[in-house]
Amino acid sequence: MSETKGKKFLVIVFIYVLLITTGGLAWKFIFSPRRQKKILDETKSPSLYKHNLNLALDSFSGYAILRSAEFHNGLKSQGIRMTLKDDQADYKTRLAALRDGENQMAVFTVDSLIKMSAEMGEFPATIVLMIDESRGADAIIAYKNAVATLQDLDSPQAKFVLTPNSPSEFLARIVIADLNLASLPAKWWKEAGGALEVRKQFLTADKKEKAAYVLWEPALSMALEEEGTHILLDSSNLKGYILDVLVVQREYLLNQPAVVKNVVASYLRTAYYYNSLEKGMENLVLEDSRGKDMQPLNLSQAKKMVDGILWKNTMENYAHFGLLSAPETQGLNHIEDIINKITQVLIVTRGLDKDPFQGDPGILFYNRILKELQSEDFHPGKRLNLIQGQQTGAIDPGKIRGEKDLPPLTEEQWTRLREIGEMRMEPISFGRGADSINMQSRRDLDDLVVRLASWPRAYLRVIGHARAEGDPAANKVLAYKRADAVREYLLSRGISKNRIRVEAAEPIAKGGGEQSVTFVLGSVPY
Repeated sequence: MSETKGKKFLVIVFIYVLLITTGGLAWKFIFSPRRQKKILDETKSPSLYKHNLNLALDSFSGYAILRSAEFHNGLKSQGIRMTLKDDQADYKTRLAALRDGENQMAVFTVDSLIKMSAEMGEFPATIVLMIDESRGADAIIAYKNAVATLQDLDSPQAKFVLTPNSPSEFLARIVIADLNLASLPAKWWKEAGGALEVRKQFLTADKKEKAAYVLWEPALSMALEEEGTHILLDSSNLKGYILDVLVVQREYLLNQPAVVKNVVASYLRTAYYYNSLEKGMENLVLEDSRGKDMQPLNLSQAKKMVDGILWKNTMENYAHFGLLSAPETQGLNHIEDIINKITQVLIVTRGLDKDPFQGDPGILFYNRILKELQSEDFHPGKRLNLIQGQQTGAIDPGKIRGEKDLPPLTEEQWTRLREIGEMRMEPISFGRGADSINMQSRRDLDDLVVRLASWPRAYLRVIGHARAEGDPAANKVLAYKRADAVREYLLSRGISKNRIRVEAAEPIAKGGGEQSVTFVLGSVPY
């Protein structure tokens, strides 16, 4: 064989091998997978689920409905599989996972959503549902001998021990924003890793130290067993501040609005179901605690937990999202007002530098899902066969639970009120020797009226002051008239007369407060 023929033979062999190799690879990586997929497709049954989504949350008992079999069975009937992702209350990671599309839904407290979104510099998620409100599950406690009232924290040595980026941190911020604690240091907090860690620091603390401890159930009840302990404030005294919400990633909402609507409807049906059963929520919370990495609750602890959480029903969600007339809402805050006042608390306490919404809080919520349900006459009990009088619970989940007016107090009861603290206020200005309120002070009192709405269970002592110079008796009469003028103004703005008591302080020497009025919040003893 000539050299030329030999080379041609090698080229032919090379091409042949290349074709065989290419064909083999094509078969392995293209044709065989396609054939296998075709075989699988033709020999399988369709999945029960048409939609798969992830929801981020943590172990808080308020989310027990989201973990319940009833809720997931309801989703299953709609062809939705929801996978729950417990991120140990790492709100920063939670929001980032929404932004990156790893999760499609999540739960947040409103304050944490605002704060984390501001830090991120964008708003990847929007609120579609109110889940619950803390009404006693979170509290600030202290040793009585060291801190008798919150006002005792008006000291450079005072501090709050709390869990950062949690409802407990925000409870402390509400106190600092609304009460006059001007001497509190700039670094007013000490960090702890959860309620049990707060309790541990509480039990090992110097009992004479000016420290308040912020924690939540069941660690709260456990801490209160310590001798000499008392509650300075719990979240039952507040309204429209510590709320949990369901949020949706915006792109997912845009692409899958029907799925989001089905999730919201399934949640409301499940909440209705458990609230309609006698001790339904207690049993749910008790069962839910057994699936967590902590000691399960007992019956007493489960009851306290349920008593401290107000789960929001369908009508209350309609009210919060502005879908009812003003009289129908029974005083429930519109979500926009909630966002605004929480943002203001964060700004006042330096949790935020500025308003992240630039005057447009509508960025953070979306009411069309609930609006569609309302327009369809949605009732959460229709699929549960509970409408025809089968409910046995004490609460009708279809009604709005408004705040009851505070009852009038006797003189003796006023003297026995537990002091919460003095409200932070700009001095109410009067002319020298006069009891007429100037225009700026009227605006300050209008702001006070708004803030008092967030303290629905607190009574208010309005204490007038006057100079010590001159006739002491006349000065005390003037001090009383000033306090009474303020009371009359507050009454004209809708504050109940049952809530206000007018007092006159002893005339004081010059010091800046001798021509003003102070406001002290008090509550019925726990």
